[in-house]
Amino acid sequence: MAVRRLGFEPGKARELEMSKTIEIKWLSEPEEHDYSAALSYLCLLYDKKTAISHVNKLKRASISTFKAKNIFRASGLSLLGISNAHVEKVQQKIQSGARLSPLLLLKDSANRRVIVADGYHRLCGVYSYDEDAVIPCKIA
Repeated sequence: MAVRRLGFEPGKARELEMSKTIEIKWLSEPEEHDYSAALSYLCLLYDKKTAISHVNKLKRASISTFKAKNIFRASGLSLLGISNAHVEKVQQKIQSGARLSPLLLLKDSANRRVIVADGYHRLCGVYSYDEDAVIPCKIA
């Protein structure tokens, strides 16, 4: 009965518990197209020259790791629902054992937040499995 009040379908609580047993696999480096996607997004926030500079810094950055829940807290972003098509794709990749690309993050010191330059759907998909999951990221 308590499970229904939380908005879960019967049997979903057990499914969510079991999801933490799935190992989330990661590539050692972001894919090249991730940088293009980051540039496209950052051009919406900054002038092109600044956006390019940020992407170049991300390319040179080393891999760091952060828990999914902390990335969300630092970014101030909302969690996309698990019914989102892109999040579902990420979840299918996790279930199939496919490796995910690390996130590309940018520190926005002026606004005291982290910008997810690329990987928002991956972040949401991983968080839906385990909010404590450690996610590899490049951060500049």
